[in-house]
Amino acid sequence: MTNTSGGVALVFDFDDTLTPDSTTKLLASRGVDPDSVWTEARTLVSQGYDQPHAYLKLLLDMVGDDQPFGPLSNRDLAEFGATLDDDFYAGLPQLFDDLIADVAQAAGVSINFYIVSSGLEDVIRGSKIVSKYFSGVYGCLLAGDEPDGPLKYVRRAVTFTEKTRFLFEINKGFTDRETLENPYLVNQDVPPDNRPVPWENMLYVGDGLTDIPCFSLVEYMGGKAFGVLQADTESGKNRIAKMLGPRRARSLNSPRYGPDDDFGLILRQMVATAVSGVQYRRSARA
Repeated sequence: MTNTSGGVALVFDFDDTLTPDSTTKLLASRGVDPDSVWTEARTLVSQGYDQPHAYLKLLLDMVGDDQPFGPLSNRDLAEFGATLDDDFYAGLPQLFDDLIADVAQAAGVSINFYIVSSGLEDVIRGSKIVSKYFSGVYGCLLAGDEPDGPLKYVRRAVTFTEKTRFLFEINKGFTDRETLENPYLVNQDVPPDNRPVPWENMLYVGDGLTDIPCFSLVEYMGGKAFGVLQADTESGKNRIAKMLGPRRARSLNSPRYGPDDDFGLILRQMVATAVSGVQYRRSARA
């Protein structure tokens, strides 16, 4: 049965997709050399650590009264996240306002924005832009012995393929809070025609190799995936060939989202195409 749902989802990675890397900025804000931390994280990865577990371990090692982060709490992370709003890439948050206004002209069609990231969720949620515009945020979570106590434990680490789990949750209509409390919800059988965000209505935007499983899933299921990067950097040049290809990102773009920017125009047109698809499927079924 054809899904005629009016839900359109625009899903973003966060770091280096919507804003420069927030963990790098967090480290620098505490007087820690980010390059040394990322070098050590790569060493841990070479020893068998998953990438997010490696950097989370190093962060937790720096929490404590005599450590660079001091008694860091999730509240501290959220307060730091509020400082990121001035760093969002050009054209944001105007893109969100424009898409909301454009989609509102189509009766019975809605658009929601989501973040799926291997970054720190409490930092991301601290952004006022994120809290205003995003319906769901999925990222790494840390915890202490008390809700606002010093961070000591990894509560959730978001690996490459773990990101795809959250796309299924969005597709099936489960909220980020529901699945945090019950991660088994994602396995619930929801008939395709009852899913509020059909795959063909999903767009995914990411910047790196950690996004490739999401690129592949979204493209395979009929949605659209796009890469962003700073191509003038050495790391950006090294990622180009790996991010492009069959059922990966269909294009790589500069992270500029204004109405006169190439990528801003692409996203606006792709959302308009998704809305037209909803309207067409409804008329064909009537």
